[in-house]
Amino acid sequence: MRILGVETSCDDTGIAILEVDENQNFKILANLVASQIKVHKKYGGVFPAMAKREHQKNLAPTLISALKESKLLKNSANKITKENQKNFDDIFYKEPELNKKITSFLKKYAKPDIDAIAVTNGPGLEPCLWTGVNFARALSYFWNLPLIDVNHIESHILVNLLQTNNCSLQVPALGLVVSGGHTQIVLVKKFGKYEILGETRDDAAGECFDKCAKILGLGYPGGPVISKLAEKHKNNMPLIRSNNGNEFDIKLPRPMEHSGDYDFSFSGLKTATLYLWQKINDRQKTAQRKRAVASEIQQAIIDVLIKKTIKAVKDYNVKTLILGGGVTANQELRKQMEKKLADELPNAKFLVPSPNLSTDNGLMVAVAGYFKAKKNGFSNWKTLEADANLRVE
Repeated sequence: MRILGVETSCDDTGIAILEVDENQNFKILANLVASQIKVHKKYGGVFPAMAKREHQKNLAPTLISALKESKLLKNSANKITKENQKNFDDIFYKEPELNKKITSFLKKYAKPDIDAIAVTNGPGLEPCLWTGVNFARALSYFWNLPLIDVNHIESHILVNLLQTNNCSLQVPALGLVVSGGHTQIVLVKKFGKYEILGETRDDAAGECFDKCAKILGLGYPGGPVISKLAEKHKNNMPLIRSNNGNEFDIKLPRPMEHSGDYDFSFSGLKTATLYLWQKINDRQKTAQRKRAVASEIQQAIIDVLIKKTIKAVKDYNVKTLILGGGVTANQELRKQMEKKLADELPNAKFLVPSPNLSTDNGLMVAVAGYFKAKKNGFSNWKTLEADANLRVE
């Protein structure tokens, strides 16, 4: 079975082609991502309308590249009938530019040797989601292929099965999904059956990284740049003298670390970072100080994530801990989480994707699509809709 995966939930245009044999062995034929970081960098965050426009530009070229890489791209002169065009016009009535691009693509290239199309339909930024959903709907209609709607959070969890034997998963499992828009602890009872144990009440961890980086005058996205600075920090920082002459150490709160539940709150950490940075005398805002603050921001977030996650692993007698989402590409988080799990629950299995699969990509959509297809979880191209607030439950 070959599945085309389409991902446009935020600012990454992901297209992948995955092949799965009868023994559930996965073969990655292509996994391409068109990043929009350069577009959004100067604004310090993602603007949905701008991200949607970039998806419209990137989808067809990225698909062509993926088909070429997987040796499935074939030239062919296809005729677009009046009925075809009417359906395309209905699908893309709000996206005329994408309508032109996909019509041009379908005229030039033959239907590839794939069996289904999987697409993220939520959660995420609604304008971005609709672009990917409509793109997949049009392909499903014209190529007469089954369409599979995929939950973004579930796909971050299931992409980890690429590293297990024949997609085996010891359950109950626990998924910690940490990204720019989501911070959730999800209990995995079995494939397709989940329970959200806890989530952020305000800012997600990724948002906190971005906002703290902006306070320090760093670049976007905030997570990678804060991580790089933290790596260079050495724990020999003397006390800081504030503008009023008082001395203090660099210390930030760990919000809700001891709340007893599995929920998160990172908005207060952002505010505390702002007050801390304002408190430091301007002459002492050196590169060394900035590294120290970056290290404390990162450690505060890591401490809370580990505390809540390990508590849930113990409380639910979990056999497998799974990480997913862009923030889990953070090497310090991976290292400290793995050590804590090994120290306190040595029999639990630890799954974490490679950094390039932690961030949004089409491959994770194809993997989740495969498992949903096994349960005949197909959608109708005529009625499939995006749902920005879709819940994994």
